[in-house]
Amino acid sequence: MQAWLDSLLALLALPQFGLSTLFIAAFVSATLVPVGSEPFLFGLLKLNPDMFWPAIAVATIGNTLGGAVDWWLGYGAHKVADKYANSKHHVRVLGWLERLGPKACLLSWLPLVGDPLCAVAGWLKLSFWPCVFYMAIGKFARYVTMTVALLYIWPD
Repeated sequence: MQAWLDSLLALLALPQFGLSTLFIAAFVSATLVPVGSEPFLFGLLKLNPDMFWPAIAVATIGNTLGGAVDWWLGYGAHKVADKYANSKHHVRVLGWLERLGPKACLLSWLPLVGDPLCAVAGWLKLSFWPCVFYMAIGKFARYVTMTVALLYIWPD
């Protein structure tokens, strides 16, 4: 079993497969599915350190597109949200998001709350392209910060 897993990981780390695997992992992790893309990015860069910027770009693009899907899911979720419209917490969070507008999507990189935040931005019908722009900035900053920390500040 270990040999099979090692060969699969080696195959996925090849440059021709590594970036596509990273894209899929980053995309899926940005949806409401609880999967992290950082281990994929870190593993790819440990095996192929010369791919730092292409890997960061692919992870950012995949994660941002996943956030955009969340936005569209939120945009279409009015009926579900109406069930919780009178909740005190719901009203407070919506007021905060309406005040911040698309800039709230800078926080899309946060664990647990970032992906639902993108969906709520869609539900509130915040402007799509500014939201995507701020998502991309937040996600790019997260990937660069985490990857630099793991590769250069705390290596092995």
